[in-house]
Amino acid sequence: MTVEIVMPKMGESIQEGKVLQWLKKEGDKIERDQPILEISTDKVDTEVPAPVDGILVKILVQPDDTVEVGVVVGIIETDVTAAATGTSNTPAPAKAPEAAPVPTPSPVAASAAPAPTAVASAAPAPTAVASAPEVVAQPTNGVQTYDIPRESGSRFYSPLVRSIAESEKVSVQELDAIKGSGIEGRVTKVDLLSYLKSRTSGTNGVTQPAPSVVHPTVATAPTPAATSAPQASKNWGDDVEIVPMDRVRQLIAEHMVKSKQTSAHVTSVQEADVTNIVKFREKNKISFEKREGMKLTYTPFFAKAAIEGVKAYPDVNVSVDGKNIVKHKKLNLSFATALDDGNLIVPVIKNADSLNITGLARAVTDLAGRARTKKLNPDDVQGGTFTITNVGTFGSLFGTPVINQPQVAIMGIGAIQKRPVVIEVDGNDVIVVRHMVFISLTYDHRIVDGALAGQCLNAICKSLEKMNENTIMM
Repeated sequence: MTVEIVMPKMGESIQEGKVLQWLKKEGDKIERDQPILEISTDKVDTEVPAPVDGILVKILVQPDDTVEVGVVVGIIETDVTAAATGTSNTPAPAKAPEAAPVPTPSPVAASAAPAPTAVASAAPAPTAVASAPEVVAQPTNGVQTYDIPRESGSRFYSPLVRSIAESEKVSVQELDAIKGSGIEGRVTKVDLLSYLKSRTSGTNGVTQPAPSVVHPTVATAPTPAATSAPQASKNWGDDVEIVPMDRVRQLIAEHMVKSKQTSAHVTSVQEADVTNIVKFREKNKISFEKREGMKLTYTPFFAKAAIEGVKAYPDVNVSVDGKNIVKHKKLNLSFATALDDGNLIVPVIKNADSLNITGLARAVTDLAGRARTKKLNPDDVQGGTFTITNVGTFGSLFGTPVINQPQVAIMGIGAIQKRPVVIEVDGNDVIVVRHMVFISLTYDHRIVDGALAGQCLNAICKSLEKMNENTIMM
């Protein structure tokens, strides 16, 4: 029996990945869950494990190919004897065309002239080697192609940076000399674009000819129409700068628009008194950090309240599949995480309803940390059933977030502020200063009505207000 290896989905807004390298070659025996290839997106670099035991009989895509989610990248024969004798039922390579295995063009192919290999076969001129050992110049109709490695010394270059560098004729030596602002000194897209701008103006002392393309990131656009993005649809005048969206921002934009087109968005807002949570955290944050080795933030408290509210009203923990409602038996909590490059990713805490505050704190710290260092696994960003997002991190009182499809609700957490409020003490109304927060619940009105949303939101706020020194389970 043959089993297909497919490109996994690595996030709600990610629709493709780039093959970095195969860890196994055709004919190799492999075991289930053994890593067989490395893939990358602008959010996740990860290894793809073998789904079954067997022999890798066919590799259908090559390193540096950009592949859409769900595309078959290889074939495993589970009958070792059949594979060894060549009698397996391996599908013909026509199922995944070798010349063009990816429906979406790779970043380099989208921006440059014909691929070097195709030109080399048509042009008999000999290959010329440039002065730098890592840079190879080929007779590609007058366009010089630069081959940038994934790693140079102790530095790692992402697929996006390599694609831009190759299309803009930036050598490895130039990349190595750029001061990186990313994690562990990595060169980011912004660093490279800044360097290209200074190189074009001649301010960095480089004598190479300036590239003809001012905005190289158009190479990441998925379609010819998107490739022309830098040419604005209207004349904005001379006092603007036209900056094309990078690949991740394009996908996020598509996902947000699709969500708005799919769901009937409605938002309800309530206010919660979280004074007891603030006092508890202030009292215990130092001892917690010494004991657990991580900071105690407010996120696990809000996560716990969200879980209790959704458990009380499980009809919010559903998805939509056509005209069917899918009721989830597990509560997998997604939480929006801002990345250093300004983009977002939404890791998932699996079986979140089984965790206490400490368990949730560990999960949030682990997933958020790996998200920002691009060490998440594909499974870490899949399977969420309800999402929370902290819009108050930067001071917003409340927000109306967009639903994370195919979920039907998302909770927004506003900024915690001291405010004068009226409470009743011994039958008398008293104005006191309390720590207050607005909680919003955006829901899909196709499935969730206002009554259900209001009840769930009220339960979430009540859970927050009941938390204190005696009720919080660490």
